[in-house]
Amino acid sequence: MLNLAPYSFFNAFNYKPPLVGFASIGYKDSVRNIEETGEFGWNLATRPLAEAMNQSCAAVGPEVDEFQLAGLTPEPSRVIGVPRVKETPVSFECRLSQILRLTGADGTETDTWMVFGEVVGVHIARHLLKDGVYQTADAEPILRGGGPADYFGISSDTFFQMYRPK
Repeated sequence: MLNLAPYSFFNAFNYKPPLVGFASIGYKDSVRNIEETGEFGWNLATRPLAEAMNQSCAAVGPEVDEFQLAGLTPEPSRVIGVPRVKETPVSFECRLSQILRLTGADGTETDTWMVFGEVVGVHIARHLLKDGVYQTADAEPILRGGGPADYFGISSDTFFQMYRPK
């Protein structure tokens, strides 16, 4: 069945090649599926999709279609075999580069798996591009806060620019 999973511990790690990754606390269906297929999709969680995203984290078995559970539409990807979320304005198609089991400073293995993938396909809604630059706030992304139910939105009210020193 189709798998969705919101991961709070997600980030971009490299420019060339473009590498993204997430940490899965526990060896979950997502990690197993990625290990088996060698690919995964990343879909931006936005304020309009917050409730659907939350539904997709229900503890259900691998036989449950999580797109259907969340009321989302699978859209065929262009490069990889797994679908992306049609309703999201931004998604990445990724090929697995590494899966690492994290360890503590003393070398003790944790029950957390870091999954890295190379971005091989990018989908950005045209209305989010201005002069070829992605307008982050216009997508209304959400991010996890410190508490168990805390989330924040990104808005243009908090936007500022700061160039690196030469």
